[in-house]
Amino acid sequence: MTLLFLVFGLALLLGGAEFLVKGAAGLATRLGVSPFLIGLTLVGFGTSSPELVASLEGAFRGYPGIAVGNVVGSNIANILLILGIAGVLWPMTVERGTLKRDGTMMLMAAAAMIAVCVYGFLSRGVGIVFLLLLAAYLVYTYRADRKCQDGTADLHAAEAAFLQAGPRFGLLVELVMALGGLVALVAGASLLVDSAVTLADRFGISDSVIGLTVVAVGTSLPELATSVLAAFRRKSEIAIGNVVGSNIFNVLGIAGTVAVVKPITVPADIASFDIWVMGAATLVFLFFAFTGARLGRIESLLLLIGYGAYVGFLLA
Repeated sequence: MTLLFLVFGLALLLGGAEFLVKGAAGLATRLGVSPFLIGLTLVGFGTSSPELVASLEGAFRGYPGIAVGNVVGSNIANILLILGIAGVLWPMTVERGTLKRDGTMMLMAAAAMIAVCVYGFLSRGVGIVFLLLLAAYLVYTYRADRKCQDGTADLHAAEAAFLQAGPRFGLLVELVMALGGLVALVAGASLLVDSAVTLADRFGISDSVIGLTVVAVGTSLPELATSVLAAFRRKSEIAIGNVVGSNIFNVLGIAGTVAVVKPITVPADIASFDIWVMGAATLVFLFFAFTGARLGRIESLLLLIGYGAYVGFLLA
């Protein structure tokens, strides 16, 4: 029954995220929001919404390992697991110019998260700073893209088009989709956290490990679906941009929101090991991004092996 509830919780999370994003994107289009702004905000927020509600649920339930581990574990999985799978399916070339700004922001967010984890506490002040940084980044990106339609603006517009592919719906349907998706997200997060904690107790592992693995991978499934579909459609820039945007939102948006709503202590095991794995994975990705290197099948397979070794170490 626990596994059944876990699967059902994940299904609610994923379905809720899909409906919320599609409904919100449709409403934004009706309000005249530009495609690249939709791609910049809704794509990153939408694919990260399961992480947000799951981390908030973990924080309120008194499981900091799930709240923090979900953010850290999701960022690790996004790079090593998701890009690894997408790259094995279809080799990708990272466009240095396109991801220069967003890649730099991802590095800054990772560095900020490392500093906070070493400090050991996600305070309300830290959360406010994270959210202000995210807001400043979005405003700067929006203004820069409006002035100069460069590769980054084209990428965000392409993400919006990719997100909104399929039939269009009426205003009422889009409202129902957005609100229904939000309700499903909250219900799914509650089921997921309850099931994950039960599994952790049953197998004698910490809530940090369950947050870094089961919860993190489960809530990262929207990123996996988007990146794999983009890889199949030969749109590697969307697969990569999806991961970059999600990693920025995970740290600044999700950790920031959790800290403001419910300040928590960072588990010592995450601060001493897992956060450094996240930093190393970020640097590996940025090596490909800033050198314009090709993320071929061999490189992608190495990413997958690295993720397998990491999870194996956690569960050993």
